[in-house]
Amino acid sequence: MPVMGEVHTGLLQNSGEIEESACRQVLALTAGETVRVSRRPIVHAVSPDRLTGVDCRLPSATQSRVRGVGTVLSRCAITGGRVAQGSSYVRLTRAEADRRLPWSHYLARPGVVEVLGKAKARDLADGFADDPPPGCLDLGAISGRFLDLAQSSPLLDRRAPFKVPRTRLRWVAESGEPAIRFVLRSDRTRSVLVVHDGAFTPAVADLCEDLALHDWLLTTLLVLLERARIGAVPGPEAAARLAPAVDHLLHLWMPAARLGDAMAPYWESLDRRPGFSRQWQSLVDRVRDQVTVNTLALLSVTAEAGRRRR
Repeated sequence: MPVMGEVHTGLLQNSGEIEESACRQVLALTAGETVRVSRRPIVHAVSPDRLTGVDCRLPSATQSRVRGVGTVLSRCAITGGRVAQGSSYVRLTRAEADRRLPWSHYLARPGVVEVLGKAKARDLADGFADDPPPGCLDLGAISGRFLDLAQSSPLLDRRAPFKVPRTRLRWVAESGEPAIRFVLRSDRTRSVLVVHDGAFTPAVADLCEDLALHDWLLTTLLVLLERARIGAVPGPEAAARLAPAVDHLLHLWMPAARLGDAMAPYWESLDRRPGFSRQWQSLVDRVRDQVTVNTLALLSVTAEAGRRRR
């Protein structure tokens, strides 16, 4: 049976980058649990895992009525003190009993949802890729609520330097010959199929969160470039509109930096097609070229004014 997850990614609602100590406090969402922080190559903080009990219909491409009971595993992360993510996933397994068991049974299996009744793994995976109908398991709603909880921290001043929508990345992991397929479903929604060798490990969820982070960075940089209206407005105005990208985004691009060797080939595949890093570098070069051209123009004007005063 597949593993299914969804990651919501957005700009942290603060005027500037927050320090490591503030990241720990913002993500201290469960009393008595430790926030995990790594400092290299960039500060990355992860909240303790949180469980959400579910007993509902599972998404199905054929609209079959399949019931799932268990717990969803969720967490929130902050990267570089600047980007926040809410992430949830479940491992689907076939129930050994044909009835719902006491909650103690499901709580002892965190992140596992047992499927009651007959269901095909492919049907459930395909159904999850689309927006879930009302009453079905909605991992996006759980991820979104968890992210909202972190964003509502009183430590954040809620004066973000620019406004951009969140992105949603739905992923399905299956066992087989290693492969990855990335699909843009809309301006804000993506889907990913990860086929991995052997049993599922949390490293697959780490890969999908890393992919969601970099997809959001790429999408946001595209939005800021469109808003700059290069060529349609005066150079200084366009450069000023690009300043937030320089201040808050460009240094965050580090694909696969926190992933193990087993997940690195998936990123290499994405860099071949559709070419994430090539597109990112092209956009970064355009931003820097605009800033450089405007700076040289200002220096030229200043030098000319100085000569005239003489």
